[in-house]
Amino acid sequence: MTKAEEKNKNKIIKDPKDEDFVPAEDLSLLLNTLPDKIREHLEKHNLDRLIEIVLDYERLPEARFFGGERLNLGSEPVSLGDINYVVNRIGDFTSDNRAGIERTLHRISCIRNRKGEIIGLTCRVGRTATGTIDSIRDLMDSRESILFLGPPGVGKTTKLREMARVLADDLNKRVIVIDTSNEIAGDGDIPHRGIGKARRMQVSRPELQHSVMIEAVENHTPEVIIIDEIGTELEAQAARTIAERGVQLIGTAHGNSLENLLKNPTLSDLVGGIQTATLGDEEAKRRGTQKTILERTAEPTFQIAIEILDHQKMAIHKNVKQAVDDMLRGKVLYPEVRKVDRETGKVEIITARATITPEGQVSISTTKSPREPINVYPYAVSRGQLERVIGFLDLPASVCKTIDEA
Repeated sequence: MTKAEEKNKNKIIKDPKDEDFVPAEDLSLLLNTLPDKIREHLEKHNLDRLIEIVLDYERLPEARFFGGERLNLGSEPVSLGDINYVVNRIGDFTSDNRAGIERTLHRISCIRNRKGEIIGLTCRVGRTATGTIDSIRDLMDSRESILFLGPPGVGKTTKLREMARVLADDLNKRVIVIDTSNEIAGDGDIPHRGIGKARRMQVSRPELQHSVMIEAVENHTPEVIIIDEIGTELEAQAARTIAERGVQLIGTAHGNSLENLLKNPTLSDLVGGIQTATLGDEEAKRRGTQKTILERTAEPTFQIAIEILDHQKMAIHKNVKQAVDDMLRGKVLYPEVRKVDRETGKVEIITARATITPEGQVSISTTKSPREPINVYPYAVSRGQLERVIGFLDLPASVCKTIDEA
């Protein structure tokens, strides 16, 4: 054990901004895979907010921290020997070019050249966290399937990990985690303690993820299945099959928002999908729309969608079915936005919920200021198509009949 390890042995490293932490003994396992010259430079700095270490052949080694800070680790470029030093001290890379350190959440991803040789590494620090789902605990109790959306690095996988633990330990659910890249429960055959009593099924190759999802339902009678990165049509179909069997699904998908996901032809089925429908003359007149419209194809696989805006703020669509229908009709969506106060930990709802009046009308109050509409005169463009695009994208515009109105 090095002096640095002895010094930090019983110390917990915390990130005050994101409420994540890494036990120092776990972090030392990642640091020990690095060449001495790189590790020594890194240990001179505060590692509380370290995100990842990047090693690219013939470039300076770099450390990246929360907040966008970057730091060069010395003045000597990375050699192939440095890269091989790390590769020889970690687990084998799978077909998706990811590896890990056994019983930790750290992830090492590689970049290969055209010959298949490794010429770059990204060593990402894995962090367990508590309290990241306190603001959505009520949604977990609802037994409805929940889909997380958001860009990389906002904490989707971290939330999945804690949800697995809470559902298994606190709510006594039979939970199965489908861990394709070993990001949720760590590398090795023994799952990381961060998922509690939840069971973990590993996937030998990423392209087999959908079959392992079905296998989990057929063989292990779960009440909840947790899946990270639903990204293919087969996986979307498997998710629907699981949901139709009455199993609660909690997962993430590639997409920053509900609207973004709906436009993805591969994954739109997760929220019901889109199809073109032709209305009769009377129905089109009653709706005040064109005869050809977009409508939802089927029931959504996930009843709740959560857009993670940042580590403290989430936009929640509690009724995905209604949200998709409203979006396709050109209506403005008003998701419930919940924000966690960093100091007190209290949850603040900064967008009011929709309420139902005694007359059955939906009333939504919001602090958003209305956007000023503009009039568009279509020239050599299909008027109907333009109206559909404006409605689908929720643009503050209307199509006028004369150029004087534009």
